[in-house]
Amino acid sequence: MKDYTPYPYQEYMKNKIIEIPKIGCFLDMGLGKTVITLTAIEELKYDRWAIDKVLVIAPKKVAEDTWQHEAAKWSHLADLRVVGVLGTATRRIEALNTPADVYVINRDNTCWLVNYYGFKWPFDTVVLDESSSFKNHQSKRFRALRTVCPKIKRLIELTGTPRPKSYMDLWAQAYLLDEGARLGRTISVYRDIWFTPGRRNRTTIFEYDLKDGADEDINKALSDICVSMKAEDYLDLPDLIVHDVSVKLDEKARRDYIRLERDAVLQVEEDIVTATSAAALSGKLLQLCNGAIYDEDHNVVEVHDCKIEAFMEVVEQLHGEHALVCYYYNHDRDRLMAALKNSGLRVRVYASAQDKNDWNEGVIDILLIHPASCGFGLNLQEGGHHIIWFGLTWNLEEYQQTIKRLHRNGQEKPVIVTRLIVEGGRDEDVIQSLDDKDKGQELFLQSLKARIERAKESG
Repeated sequence: MKDYTPYPYQEYMKNKIIEIPKIGCFLDMGLGKTVITLTAIEELKYDRWAIDKVLVIAPKKVAEDTWQHEAAKWSHLADLRVVGVLGTATRRIEALNTPADVYVINRDNTCWLVNYYGFKWPFDTVVLDESSSFKNHQSKRFRALRTVCPKIKRLIELTGTPRPKSYMDLWAQAYLLDEGARLGRTISVYRDIWFTPGRRNRTTIFEYDLKDGADEDINKALSDICVSMKAEDYLDLPDLIVHDVSVKLDEKARRDYIRLERDAVLQVEEDIVTATSAAALSGKLLQLCNGAIYDEDHNVVEVHDCKIEAFMEVVEQLHGEHALVCYYYNHDRDRLMAALKNSGLRVRVYASAQDKNDWNEGVIDILLIHPASCGFGLNLQEGGHHIIWFGLTWNLEEYQQTIKRLHRNGQEKPVIVTRLIVEGGRDEDVIQSLDDKDKGQELFLQSLKARIERAKESG
């Protein structure tokens, strides 16, 4: 466990959560919204006796691991019991009957949970992790949660800072906080006050455009119950923030991963590991973490989509911010492109100087890059400040130089580096090596030999 020393902005946000019973916290990704919220919950429950039972509604991958992992990470949260309400209905019910302080459920099960409890809703505090999941006022999950709002004493909405195109999405989120007191009792009232019809045909309006100055008016209307924090607004932030996302494999993926890892590892003798065999084995294990692997004929065998799902949830949390995405294997690139195909985002794989220019001009939302070919010499700092590592590299120089594509002179915002790390997989060895820097090669071999030894013991 680590000792928690909050940045001033984190302490400020924690105090706001305690002060305002129903609050919207608009934080850019990577600013530590989970630990901020858990710290506030711990103080409200154990220091102030102000709350009893807490529910967190989160995206699937976040619900599976993030809140549990974060609570176990910090020493000041050691007494906070966090339970995942996951799996089959039977397992979810069993989890709900387990004594705990915080219950975490997948957002797709919101309707099930409301129906399960009915009028006996037991949660006095609800956290919506990625509250934009409830932006659609016609969705079943919004309507379900709306019915139990009167029974919720404290509501904490966590999401990214809204962009102009996402202001239409604020009405439903604000309604859950104040039942329409600030932005109107209905979506129609909200539209009439602050929007004009945009793209349309004779009978259907496809989108609405903000009126001049409407964004400032909306911000002012919500200012007493919403706190917006853009990373660049806080001068006490470091100019480089590393945000690790733990990816938990589901049961089938975990079984497949363990079997394939054991088969690969047992082909190498621990006492005669060579540089070539070590590199080949490590490559296989990293591919397994990413979810696909090349077979002996160089055909792609897909193993799981857990990391892809976690990646898509991270992209969702960007709320329109642009990001460089680092991949290492061609099958990773192809699977990422397939996952992003229907996202509505402008996605491209870096191929030429034109891609660099288009990125810097802001016409690319997601730019896929390979660290070996794009990690040196490119100036990409004008196009964004997020880097997502889908596929990790052992090469410290490649890793550092790739980050320097954004983290360099001319970058006006803190650079946020998000690393997707499969829990218990070879990814964790890579991260330890990168973080220890000068011990990379030594850790590379030691960690590989440790996996060989474990495989022999279990096999």
